[in-house]
Amino acid sequence: MLHSTLSPAEKRSRLRARLASGQLLLLPGAFNPLSAKLIERHAFDGVYVSGAVLSADLGLPDIGLTTLTEVASRSAQIARVTDLPVLVDADTGFGEPMNVARTVQVLEDAGVAALHLEDQVNPKRCGHLDGKQVVDEATSRRRILAAVAARRDPNLLIVARTDIRAIEGLDSAVDRAKAMVDAGADAIFPEALLSLEEFAAMRAALDVPIVANMTEFGKSDLFTTAQLRDIGINIVIFPVSLLRLAMGVSEQALVTLKAEGSLTSMLDQMQTRADLYELLEYEAYTEYDATIFNFDLER
Repeated sequence: MLHSTLSPAEKRSRLRARLASGQLLLLPGAFNPLSAKLIERHAFDGVYVSGAVLSADLGLPDIGLTTLTEVASRSAQIARVTDLPVLVDADTGFGEPMNVARTVQVLEDAGVAALHLEDQVNPKRCGHLDGKQVVDEATSRRRILAAVAARRDPNLLIVARTDIRAIEGLDSAVDRAKAMVDAGADAIFPEALLSLEEFAAMRAALDVPIVANMTEFGKSDLFTTAQLRDIGINIVIFPVSLLRLAMGVSEQALVTLKAEGSLTSMLDQMQTRADLYELLEYEAYTEYDATIFNFDLER
């Protein structure tokens, strides 16, 4: 009802167990708490909170303009409403290693089960834009070392993202990923790989879970979950898909409203009032309210 029925510690423990099982975990991106509840309704394995989506939601480009406070606030809102583990995009950690340490603890307090930190120069930019820059290997290692040292719950999953593939090629991406694992990363997120063969090469080179980013209109081809499962990928995120669909239909609705003077022709594409109320658990709130206030004043 008001909050998840599971503690953050339990969600983290369950995520670790699911990863250890070898199953492929699917994490669609939520653009708000309500969409996170929808993801849970359809029995996905977790919820992803994208930095690009948060930036867009604030009307900003994904070029490092959001703050730790904004990311932590949205992450907490989403983690509160779902029993699913939440993986959040923590960008570069918002500064130097000490900032990274604070980022980890603030997001841990927000209730997330996992976070990823990247090796881009701060401030970063969207991983599928040209002109990215990455830090040197020593700096990328320090970020991961700081993150691992800062976490208080050992089950908090620290995912290291590397963007070096687009700059120096696949071999450098493999080398950078290995360095991040040596620094203590629990999993690797190789951003913007170009082919299934590149994902397979990364899988063969590492013995930790690998995250694949299936974002539309990006550098990577859109592979099916079956293809990714077959080469041993462990987590697939779909970061912006729901936002793109929601915005696409919203724009269509505005065009229709201008042209037709009503949205009657689009009713079949809308979530019904009954469905919304079910998703929000109105009935449970009503029952709770009746239980608490079910008394009569003596006359």
